[in-house]
Amino acid sequence: MNETTFLETHEIQFPELGWKFHIDPTAFTVFGFQIQWYGIIITIGLILALIYVLPRMKRFGLDADRAIDVIIGGVIGGIVGARIYYVLMRWDEYKWDWKAIINTRNGGLAIFGGIIGGILIGYIIARIRKVKALPMLDVVSLGFLIGQGIGRWGNFVNQEAFGTNTDSFLGMTGGTIQRTIADGMSMDGDMYKNGLEMLWEKPVHPCFLYESIWCLLGFVILAFWSKRRKYDGQIFLMYLTWYGAERFLVEGIRTDSLMLGNIRVSQALAAVIFVASVILQIVFFIRRKRDPESFVLYANTEESHRLIEESRRKRMGLSKEDAKAGADSEDDDDLDIFNDDDDDFDEDELESSLLGDDDDDDD
Repeated sequence: MNETTFLETHEIQFPELGWKFHIDPTAFTVFGFQIQWYGIIITIGLILALIYVLPRMKRFGLDADRAIDVIIGGVIGGIVGARIYYVLMRWDEYKWDWKAIINTRNGGLAIFGGIIGGILIGYIIARIRKVKALPMLDVVSLGFLIGQGIGRWGNFVNQEAFGTNTDSFLGMTGGTIQRTIADGMSMDGDMYKNGLEMLWEKPVHPCFLYESIWCLLGFVILAFWSKRRKYDGQIFLMYLTWYGAERFLVEGIRTDSLMLGNIRVSQALAAVIFVASVILQIVFFIRRKRDPESFVLYANTEESHRLIEESRRKRMGLSKEDAKAGADSEDDDDLDIFNDDDDDFDEDELESSLLGDDDDDDD
């Protein structure tokens, strides 16, 4: 293969759109240490998710001071879980190179591993800090979608996680993409071994773009629905359904899928998650119709009001004992729990104008 026929390594093109970019994955260097755009973009996604999620904790009946500990633990667990999942699926590549295992600056994070690790560690800390798991999962699901929607652009910079060849007007190519395909289609290449038929000269599906748009659209939909949720955990189940459907479809055209034999692991897992979440939503819908009183939102409980008020009193400078005693003695009407002023517009009025004044039992 003649090297001069490839595009420059850092050049990215969308031929049908006439777009050309030249992006070095290394953003800058500090004291000889290279800072990658991949890490910067993921960090931006995380920060934007926190900016959105933290002010809305009260809407879900959660004390932000307690919840932040869960989020920090979940973020750490998510990063570790994402890396462990990826390394285990490619163990033959990493078993003799321990330094490479902890080097994530150039990618190598599996989102499903991140979700599993984040939920597992977050749940443990939630139990310790007395934070209810289901409403916590509801609100952080919105953060997941923001983080995933932004973070996928790190794949764009690295020219990775792309799909099969396409004639679509959205097709993209790049120097690194072309070299990856050429190597992958060699006799010892992963693409060749997995039965793919790829041409490095042709554009490929921009899977990062598909997932980014899908996640950000899902965020808009679920954020709008979050004030109309009928039970704790509903937004989380909707997130699993939404993301599971997208990941199942996109994983089918990915060229770098983590494989277990002939099975695309992430695609199979996405299918299981989608089916399970749909079944659970149907079950909870039926149960709520039969017994609506057993599906009281945690945000409407005395325990939630008391913990939020206790935290508010601590921020005012009261001792832990005085704050707890004061919170226990307060009536719900005095706590101002339902004054949800975290939105820039009145979502209830918007919903009324678009959807009408539906009864709570109309799901």
